[in-house]
Amino acid sequence: MTGTNGVQLTEEETELYDRQIRLWGLDSQKRLRAARILIAGLNGLGAEIAKNVILAGVKAVTLLDHQKVTEADFCSQFLVPQTALGSFRSEASLERAQHLNPMVELKADTEQLAAKPDEFFKEFDVVCIIGAPTAELLRVDSVCREANVKFFATDLWGMFGYSFSDLQEHEFMMDLVKYKVISKPNEKRKTETYTTPVKRTLQYPAYQALVDFDFRADTYARKLKRNGPALPLLRVLQTFRDQEQRDPAYDKREEDLTKLQQLRDSLAPGIVPDDAFVHVFAQISPVAAIVGGAVAHEIIKVVSQKEAPHRNVFLFDYDKCCGFVELVGAES
Repeated sequence: MTGTNGVQLTEEETELYDRQIRLWGLDSQKRLRAARILIAGLNGLGAEIAKNVILAGVKAVTLLDHQKVTEADFCSQFLVPQTALGSFRSEASLERAQHLNPMVELKADTEQLAAKPDEFFKEFDVVCIIGAPTAELLRVDSVCREANVKFFATDLWGMFGYSFSDLQEHEFMMDLVKYKVISKPNEKRKTETYTTPVKRTLQYPAYQALVDFDFRADTYARKLKRNGPALPLLRVLQTFRDQEQRDPAYDKREEDLTKLQQLRDSLAPGIVPDDAFVHVFAQISPVAAIVGGAVAHEIIKVVSQKEAPHRNVFLFDYDKCCGFVELVGAES
């Protein structure tokens, strides 16, 4: 991260971001105002992430997506108008995204993620990839680690979503709560609470750690019983995408359910139940809002260097309708 880069907020910006400045401080808002963000994949999840990041007041956001708008997009992708059917999703999202915050520089890019050279990703402070195959996620993360660019991989399949963050070595400020006992003669003892800002540093592993994670190991058995089969389900869905070069499709529902169950029997036998695959088709708008909001919040925390980010996998439990965080590939 590059800090504030000498950024000074204008009077108009100070007024617009007044509530945020009160929440996380002027220096954090300046860091946001200096940040350049790449969001690759403008489906419903990508639209939610873009919305929240743009509203936060970063310097620039690039929307990268080579896919065309389809009827399915209208279920969750609120940035594309009904008239944009057949247009590039990135370009169709630009106008409504710009209306969210005219002070943010927006750019639409219609090239394929795989066609982008390594140098392209080094132009950003944060890179967020949505809907990519494993090989591409590994490539981009490797480039980001080399250039000290913060990396997020996230996805949504129906009612199931996740995000992975590789922040390498990340410094941030957090408020340490302290207590002070106030005693006066002949009065009941009182305790005063106050906070002190403290700098912390955390180490994050590469995306390879998630690829290599052994969820069938005995050491993970207790967590698997407590948290459910989210990580194994993620492995099955990502493997399906790698092999089929697409996501499960509603118009091929029965065929894809069979393929998913076969992959499950190979990768996670006896762990992922059949009903886990019932709601992994298309993107569900409320879940896109939940997962997208969580990912955008993490990006904002990382850029502003305020409070500890998730470490390092966020998973949305489709059964309990709640999110939880797993530590994968790093020491606690």
